[in-house]
Amino acid sequence: MLLVLVLLQVCLCCLQLGSTEVVMSFENTCPEFFFSNTPPSDALKPDSAARICQRYKNQYHYATLYDRNQRIPIYSAYLYEPGDGKRPNTWMVEPQLMGSSYPKEMKTEWTLMTMLNVSQDEIKKSQAVLQDYKNLTNYNRGHLNPNGHQPNPDSKASTFTLTNIVPQYEKLNGGQWNNYEQSVMATRTSDCAKTYVVVGVVPGNNYIAKGRVNKPSHIWSAACCVVDNNHRRSWAVIAENDKNAVSLVRLGELEEQLTGLYHKGTVSLFHSDCPRN
Repeated sequence: MLLVLVLLQVCLCCLQLGSTEVVMSFENTCPEFFFSNTPPSDALKPDSAARICQRYKNQYHYATLYDRNQRIPIYSAYLYEPGDGKRPNTWMVEPQLMGSSYPKEMKTEWTLMTMLNVSQDEIKKSQAVLQDYKNLTNYNRGHLNPNGHQPNPDSKASTFTLTNIVPQYEKLNGGQWNNYEQSVMATRTSDCAKTYVVVGVVPGNNYIAKGRVNKPSHIWSAACCVVDNNHRRSWAVIAENDKNAVSLVRLGELEEQLTGLYHKGTVSLFHSDCPRN
């Protein structure tokens, strides 16, 4: 009995040591990416959820709720701070999805395979890999947290992880969704001292990569704008992931739609101090 207790204590310690980047709670590790330190409600949480405080070059850049089974992010939460800089082109993965003994920062597949002797099959068990997104028809890699909303080269590079992308309808990604990301957001945030953003998806019934990676039915985005200590605004958009059209809606309206689409309880994307109208 004593030996069993000792082994249990060792296992718990290992789990705690590994819970730094793939975390038990966003509130305890990277709350700064959520308005009033409050993540969305658990109505968005998948059965096989992994909370990732996205870490690159020893710094957190945003937070992602990842679905291990569907191999897509359910949402990424970040601060809208657009800055100049080149678009990165190096894709990474999240080592700690494989286990707590792996590095705490995102790495390229090449680094894991050559430096740590990890096979691609081992990586594929826990997440999507670049091979999953090859030879797609009408769909491409769609960022939830886009690099254009980040302020510097490191934060932009951190968005190029496969835990931050989904199969997105190509015409939508390069069309009306891109217009929302680049133009509408810039206009609507002109008087915001700080803007909190959550971008997410609704898992669909179709897949890519021979059933490995889910193709979302909808993609959505919500923003909470802090003008000053006494004034806040919000807005949201939602798009079907097979059409080049984006609907601008109230935050409360998006939450109502998502409550119906997820079927897991009432969806709340921000702390109640963010207005729903």
